[in-house]
Amino acid sequence: MSVSELDKLLGMEVYATKTSGIGGTIKTTADDFIVEELLVDGSKASITGDVPNKALGSTSISTPTPTPTTTAQRQRYLLCSLVKRNWDTFTAIKNLAKALNITQAQIQFAGIKDAKALTAQHLTIENIHPENLTQLELKDAQIHPIGYIREMLSLFYLLGNNFTITIKNLTTPPTEVKEQIEQTTQELTLIGGIPNFFGHQRFGTTRPITHLVGKALLEGKIEEAALTFLANPSPHEHPQSRQSRQELQETNNFKQAAQTFPKQLRYEKLMLNHLAENPQDFTGAFQRLPPKLQALFVQAHQSYLFNRFLSARINHDLPLNIAQEGDFVVNIERTGLPLTTAEKIVTPQNINQINEALKAGKMRVALPLWGFKQKLSSGIMGEIEQTILKQEGLEPENLQSNPLSRISGRGSLRTTTTPLKNFTQKNNPNPDSITLSFMLLRGSYATVYLRELMKPINPLNAGF
Repeated sequence: MSVSELDKLLGMEVYATKTSGIGGTIKTTADDFIVEELLVDGSKASITGDVPNKALGSTSISTPTPTPTTTAQRQRYLLCSLVKRNWDTFTAIKNLAKALNITQAQIQFAGIKDAKALTAQHLTIENIHPENLTQLELKDAQIHPIGYIREMLSLFYLLGNNFTITIKNLTTPPTEVKEQIEQTTQELTLIGGIPNFFGHQRFGTTRPITHLVGKALLEGKIEEAALTFLANPSPHEHPQSRQSRQELQETNNFKQAAQTFPKQLRYEKLMLNHLAENPQDFTGAFQRLPPKLQALFVQAHQSYLFNRFLSARINHDLPLNIAQEGDFVVNIERTGLPLTTAEKIVTPQNINQINEALKAGKMRVALPLWGFKQKLSSGIMGEIEQTILKQEGLEPENLQSNPLSRISGRGSLRTTTTPLKNFTQKNNPNPDSITLSFMLLRGSYATVYLRELMKPINPLNAGF
């Protein structure tokens, strides 16, 4: 099955299934891609159609009742639910902080959600009272106070997300579509789950440069990293944005770019405003960005390498759910989440025991998110990983330690597969569409599953 050039650029060089794709498009509208967040304690941010809402059409949010808290706790972390449509998480947080007249650092969230989507997620706001939120008006967003908790929200509390996704513009008859989806899903079940690639949105589909910025940061090429982020135009982005980047690429005039870049490029403008006054301080320019966004650059490069490692494992016919000598494996927690901080290395002495645990669902095979502290695999997989690093021109001794490359650059492990849970599909009144519902654990991408189902020739045109 042919893989798109865009997928290859992002390290997804292969499909894990042999079925033909059903085609179609996703995200025709934001409401075709619904995301509802789940926390490890069972809390769920839900979108329902029961109560009409002026800001969000026919949607509202339902949330759990908080447990009683002390007066001291009430002064710290207010747990809320945020429903938003067509907003990226960072921009939504920025707008919320501005509306509340607080710093963005006072708002913490567990996971980044899709921008072109209708999403519900949790967040905590430090030192705020519920009444401050009652009259708050946000464009295409709602904030709902739930109650006070003892700690600020973080990734640690996130279990995963429920997805309700409508695929439109199908040309295959509904019965055949349903059969192909079932066949593809069965194939994935046999190999241990969905291949745990990082999806398109990790890198940016219209301008996939985030991992390139991260690589330059790791190599200590801060100016190159900045110019890649600011001045590398893409033919797929908005013409005004493309022209602004092209002009900066040709002139290197940061002061002019700070004035001419369109307002929707808000993060670029933050950096440009700094460079207009400090044209050589590229580190300072990056540090104007939210810390979590700074971390995403290095993480995106780690994600790209992981995708290449996983693609190579599939291409070399190494199973995703059967361990080989030298592989990493990780335990699975009671919640179903992998415990990636306590890995084991497969040896001739423990391989049989480990494969029994893998078969029982108590462990999963893992590959490195390569970083300063994370070693490569050993054995056959380790040789493959070393070859890929050489192809990428990466040598550990050449990596530079700087304030930006150290952000989230330590590395870790990621499982080769992720389970598909609570899967259902239903035909719609319109015969050229189908709606799928399923749950994925945190860190896994719905678009990776959809990619296996749809096999898009052009991911951009398909809505990825």
